[in-house]
Amino acid sequence: MSVRKSPPPTTAAGPGTAIVKRARVDDEDEEGGDQAGMMTMTVASSGEGQRKNALIRSVKRTSGLEAPIVSLSGAHGAEITACKFDPSGQTLAACSVDRSISLWKTYPPHDNYGVIPNVHKMAILDIAYSLDSEVIYSVSADGTLIATDLRTGSRINKYSAHYGALNSIAVTISGGRELVLTGGDDGIARVWDLNLDIKEPVVEFDDERDCPVTAVEWSKDGNQCFVGGIDNEVKVWDLRSNSVLYTLRGHTDTIASLSLSPSGHYLATYSLDSALIIYDVRPFSSDPTRVYRSLTGAPSGFDNNLIRTSWSKHDNGARIAVGGGDRTVTVWDVDTGKIAYKLPGHKGTVTGVDFHPREPIILTGSKDTNMLLGELDAQDFS
Repeated sequence: MSVRKSPPPTTAAGPGTAIVKRARVDDEDEEGGDQAGMMTMTVASSGEGQRKNALIRSVKRTSGLEAPIVSLSGAHGAEITACKFDPSGQTLAACSVDRSISLWKTYPPHDNYGVIPNVHKMAILDIAYSLDSEVIYSVSADGTLIATDLRTGSRINKYSAHYGALNSIAVTISGGRELVLTGGDDGIARVWDLNLDIKEPVVEFDDERDCPVTAVEWSKDGNQCFVGGIDNEVKVWDLRSNSVLYTLRGHTDTIASLSLSPSGHYLATYSLDSALIIYDVRPFSSDPTRVYRSLTGAPSGFDNNLIRTSWSKHDNGARIAVGGGDRTVTVWDVDTGKIAYKLPGHKGTVTGVDFHPREPIILTGSKDTNMLLGELDAQDFS
């Protein structure tokens, strides 16, 4: 692992750049006055006379970020395929077609503190943290699953997990064990226990349809696995009986990503048909289709990218977000089904989206090789 010993430059093009317009915090803020938690924004053109008549706007800050919008750039030389916060929210990671994983500090000065190069032989398509934040799992177009120690940057385990590209990964605790779920182009989803001294999966889900698996997710109790593919369906497998409990239908194109709500009651599915469907996956659903919400407004584009979706966590899943081929991130209010935000800032398809576990912070990664951190509840002054 390449460790960056000093903070990255904070130039306009450098990593960790805070995107602000002449931002300053009033002195009384530091003394805990009435304006604590507020940022005074001075927006002015060049020239001393114009500065005196500058527009002053107060923006309530809602997180510990350096600014309401922070750019993280310079770590990757090719498109970002996924980005994730670690379970504690203190750090984050991104993976790329350039076969590397970059590691960042979430909070100021937003350091890019390490890069793990050449993790795989081909593009890295997805990543997931271990639940103790000490290991990062990665899957690749080369068909391998690799576990890397984040303290040393060294490889712990490597598995020849699938024949062909490995598209998606998810981690859970089941029966007191940390299990890893993977899905690949060979049409199979597999469960791995990396604590066992074996190189074989502990469970294998195969419906013998030879239909590439493009997205996987766990149930909250770790007893069920959601498996989506290019057949436009999501199959719900029982881990103990190795059988399909039921199938979720409604999409008309490949399932691009799956995400379980913090409560465990709902599963969000985003598809290349540009629809995001929320299903009720509780044991007893009153609706036979299990469709709770069908949301539109986030076009997938024409590149057939596996675009990620994510639930907000600080508010127990009140919002849900997904990237898009229109270079924006769409955020919906789940209760109303209305679009709450349409977030710009990227110059390419937004492929990765994740919410901070404790604060209203959204992380996005794009084919433009950059990431953005933003406060959802901060006033938009861009």
